Amino acid sequence: MSEAPQTDVSRPSALPTATLRQRNIPQAVIDQNSDEYLDSIEEEWNKKVDLEVETLVDGMVDLVGLASINDKDKFRIVQESFQAQARAESMVRAAHSLLSITHSMKLLLLLSDEAQIAYRRDAELKVVQEEKENAKEQVAALLDEILRPSST
Repeated sequence: MSEAPQTDVSRPSALPTATLRQRNIPQAVIDQNSDEYLDSIEEEWNKKVDLEVETLVDGMVDLVGLASINDKDKFRIVQESFQAQARAESMVRAAHSLLSITHSMKLLLLLSDEAQIAYRRDAELKVVQEEKENAKEQVAALLDEILRPSST
């Protein structure tokens, strides 16, 4: 009777080797200046895009090659249809990956285009300051008109 009752309730416990949010960032990455870091990120994006485009091009070449019209037996037709289907699936994955990459790049452009944001802010500030000066001049003219004794 010293045994604990058995249940199917999970008993969470801490993992002894848990390493949450600990990254091993190489010292070379930390020592990079901003331009070098951005260049390396741009190179990574270019490699991803090149890989996916290459997958699409290779897939199209293979599909065109499989589409040849020859005397084929049923086994060869089934084999080529399977190859075409497999190639089409890899092309769909590559296309989805390219869409994801372009979506990420659009978000990066929209969210990190600080120069454009600063330009718009400065332009709006200039317009507001001009409107403020015009309003001051109008108020001064109206005050002069009210406070100046009329000669009638």
